[in-house]
Amino acid sequence: MSPKATRWSPVAETTSPASLARHAAATTLRSASATLARLARRLATRSARHRTDPRLEFYAEAGAPEGALYLDGQLIGWLPGVTRL
Repeated sequence: MSPKATRWSPVAETTSPASLARHAAATTLRSASATLARLARRLATRSARHRTDPRLEFYAEAGAPEGALYLDGQLIGWLPGVTRL
């Protein structure tokens, strides 16, 4: 060790342009991530409010398929042995 005391400085060295670019990219990506997370939360609560309970349907009109069950307008199955509902 040399008898001279070394000076300590909070800025150890100058930052390189590549380091500045990495920090800028990281800041931009964090900001974009936070913005997208807020948007996703807002869209998720909006779509959850419009949901309704599933609706089980059958048709009682003449000529309707006998024993057919529909869920929200789509055929989901038939009731065996049913000739009229």
